[in-house]
Amino acid sequence: MNITLQNGMSLQVRKYRETDFETIQHLNAVEGWNNLVEKKMDTMRAWNNSNIAYLVLDGDQIIGYIRGMTDTAVTLFICEVIIEKEYRGQGIGQKLLAFIHSLYPSTRMELLAASSSQSFYKQLDYRPFYGYRKTFAEWNATEKN
Repeated sequence: MNITLQNGMSLQVRKYRETDFETIQHLNAVEGWNNLVEKKMDTMRAWNNSNIAYLVLDGDQIIGYIRGMTDTAVTLFICEVIIEKEYRGQGIGQKLLAFIHSLYPSTRMELLAASSSQSFYKQLDYRPFYGYRKTFAEWNATEKN
């Protein structure tokens, strides 16, 4: 699939391939998403098992991605969205989110966002919601107390 920006630039959106993983890790490192970089094998397993895993390319260069999961009927959960800093502000993230949602139109899209990206989602009329998070290691710590 191609997306065309307001300035006429055309970008390709395609499904993730395992050979893309090192570039994805580079984007994660540049963004400072150290947990994903440090847990390389877990991150790779996540990509290989996600039913939403797409890249944005400018020519042959990967400039962004989106990864998530969906049950295809009710919930579409976005785990990560990233666009290289030089490409931000051109509507790429918005078009990428809209493309993914169009694949599963009966679902509600849910995502977690860093405080630095709240304004992006608010301008697209996403509503904030309250949620919880707990790791398996935290279960063990809770049980010991």
